[in-house]
Amino acid sequence: LSGLDPAQPYFQGTPIEVRLDKSDAEFVDVIHTDSAPTIPYLGFGMSPAIGHLDFYPNGGKQMPGCGKNPVSQIVDLDGIWEGTRDFVACNHLRSYKYYSDSIIYPDGFLGYSCASYDVFETGACFPCPKEGCPNMGHFADKFKGKFKNDFVKFYLNTGETKDFPLWRYKVTVTLSGKGKVKGYVNVALYGSDGNTRQHQITKGTLKPDNSYTSFIDAEVNLGTVTKVKFLWNNNRINPTLPKLGAATITVQSGE
Repeated sequence: LSGLDPAQPYFQGTPIEVRLDKSDAEFVDVIHTDSAPTIPYLGFGMSPAIGHLDFYPNGGKQMPGCGKNPVSQIVDLDGIWEGTRDFVACNHLRSYKYYSDSIIYPDGFLGYSCASYDVFETGACFPCPKEGCPNMGHFADKFKGKFKNDFVKFYLNTGETKDFPLWRYKVTVTLSGKGKVKGYVNVALYGSDGNTRQHQITKGTLKPDNSYTSFIDAEVNLGTVTKVKFLWNNNRINPTLPKLGAATITVQSGE
């Protein structure tokens, strides 16, 4: 049984006979997309974990792409009716859109078991444990019975628009060069199944021999990484023409 942002008003905090609960089926997975409090934030979805696996994409409260201005949202690619609905209940309706995308992308929407979204953002719950990570949505039941704990919470990020799945990579760059400079470092990843755009790894003071780590939520599953593009820029004219390189670049995939 899959709960697509089960309702908060009149249901949250009620007895299990009244609302969705893990006792309702052999396996209950839940996607929470609009779990901010109803007052004052108009959250329509329930925040507590109530299933065998509970997924909180983007933290479960505010979905990327739902903060567009009303005009651009109502005049939507999918038509004015769809756009108007999204303007009124965009976060709430993301749950079924993620679910339908999950049917097309069986390897997408990996959920990372974590104490909270803030902890997930620090990278502390990366990569997946040896038993793997469940896929939010249609294929969550592949993980039936793998988690013995009650109410396990999983976190992940999604794209702003269709197609929604993102694949998470940890990228660590160790710099080489003569002296420190100010600027930023960008990296793009190339793989057997696709390439990413450039992602910023760090910004500020760049010191040779120092390592800088960032997490990339890529819009493609790269497959086997074949090449990495490294780019740095100091955003200013520097008469000393400083040079920086990458001594090493390490890429780790979420799986």
